[in-house]
Amino acid sequence: MAEKHIVVQGAECQCKFSVEPKKDKLKVLTQTKDYANDKDASKKLIATDKEIGQTLEKNTFGKCKLQPTSSDFLPCMAVITKWSGVYDKVVLSNKGKILLEDSKATCPIGGPDCISITKHGQKTEGSSQNAKNANEEVHSQLNPMVNIKKMDQEPLKHDNIEYNSK
Repeated sequence: MAEKHIVVQGAECQCKFSVEPKKDKLKVLTQTKDYANDKDASKKLIATDKEIGQTLEKNTFGKCKLQPTSSDFLPCMAVITKWSGVYDKVVLSNKGKILLEDSKATCPIGGPDCISITKHGQKTEGSSQNAKNANEEVHSQLNPMVNIKKMDQEPLKHDNIEYNSK
């Protein structure tokens, strides 16, 4: 079985009944303590099955195929009533179970599992630990100008050359 990513604040969602496949971003409104993939613990709150109601940025996926009118379709009013496919081996501080990238949401109009997650919201962020764990031989082939094991050392000082660390 392949490894699945945890869903975090800003994950992209999409409804299978959207006329034009518009996406909306998930907002984590039910907890403020548990973070993932965020070294400063300030942006990437972990999403749980407690993200119910209007928990998307725009709360719409455009026009809904299930709400036709005589000339067009009514706008989607995205309301999540339930999540499925959650990771139930961990319960977070809000008593919620963690959403995974293949979790699905239920909408009262679209029915069960009509909303899916298209991007989990995590981003790769390099750290000094990554440099310590790097395979020195592979890295020297990819970037021969840098010795990965000496990256944490103070930079060399040269006369008549300004060094800006930012």
